Amino acid sequence: MSVDKLLSLLHGVKPTGRGRWVSRCPAHEDSRPSLAIRELDDGRVLLHDFAGCPTSDVLAAVGLTLEDLFPERQEGYSGAKERRPWSAIDVLRCVAFEALVVSIAANNVAQGVELPEADRKRLLLAASRLQAATEVCDG
Repeated sequence: MSVDKLLSLLHGVKPTGRGRWVSRCPAHEDSRPSLAIRELDDGRVLLHDFAGCPTSDVLAAVGLTLEDLFPERQEGYSGAKERRPWSAIDVLRCVAFEALVVSIAANNVAQGVELPEADRKRLLLAASRLQAATEVCDG
């Protein structure tokens, strides 16, 4: 599948660079773009929803599967793996969003608001993603 087919199924698509776009996520009510899309040189498509939707949910919402993110392999294909599939700015955007989640939770706790279970789980997810971002930057 080409990235153009995926982009045609999404809403609010905006280019952010060569082979990069953002759009509203089809898997949840999205008032502003939270879905990052990137096409690699070998035709693979990477997706990340900064609001937390799993890639499989995003694809299911537009009638696609994970297999659709990969081009058909030609006989004798031995493509090189990309070491850093996300650019520094993509990682920084993710860190900024997760830091916002943490700061909102911290503010609520500081005001004596008990965090509901769903918010505690989201806070743990934010911590996990922040840790993963440091690992991505370490290489």
